[in-house]
Amino acid sequence: MDYAEISEKLVKYLDLKYEPVAVKVIKKGELIPEGYSEPEKNLRHCQSIMKARKGESFVIPADKHACVVGGSSLGILPTPDKVASGEFHKNIGMFESTEAAAEMVAKRPAFEPGSRIATVVSPLKDAKVEPDVVILVDRPETVYWLIPASTYFKGGRVNFSSAAFQATCADTTILPTLTGEINLSLGCFGCRRATDIEDDELLIGIPFGKLEEIVSALEKIYEGPMQKARQK
Repeated sequence: MDYAEISEKLVKYLDLKYEPVAVKVIKKGELIPEGYSEPEKNLRHCQSIMKARKGESFVIPADKHACVVGGSSLGILPTPDKVASGEFHKNIGMFESTEAAAEMVAKRPAFEPGSRIATVVSPLKDAKVEPDVVILVDRPETVYWLIPASTYFKGGRVNFSSAAFQATCADTTILPTLTGEINLSLGCFGCRRATDIEDDELLIGIPFGKLEEIVSALEKIYEGPMQKARQK
């Protein structure tokens, strides 16, 4: 697959403000790909996504992941006791009890602890390794068109799963990788506090194995339904 060509089509058909972001979570035993530099300062996974949509590329090993919540769900860092018990998220003030917060953590999508060693994040057009997922951060109208594109050939409905936390890690990196289906997130407390995501932007994760099919569908609806709906 020509990543630059696919990226160009996504930008054109969806009228994206930002670059599609390629994300690869490197498994234990795999080589970390060459051609990427580590960030100067530790980054949260959400921060790396927001920087990549504006053109930056990184390889982020365990000791460069700034967020233990995201890093642990990605299978790169151990889950701290305060996170697993619910104490960490309860103290933020968004759950009535530690039990409620712990229930969220227990049910979050996650890779096996210790199964991954790094993340590789870049604009899709610059990707040097096959990504697990492609993440878009953009406006609701733009992201909407991935729904008809994902149901164009087989029909049906699209289901989304989300929570108050972990928009870029659990919702749009891990879940699409595990299920092979797109997943939408409205954003989360962490990414809205720690990144430059706008108030009117949200995220969607596209499993790489489904990307060509979705782009093919977008090509078919671009000149017809899409233009009609966009006429003001």
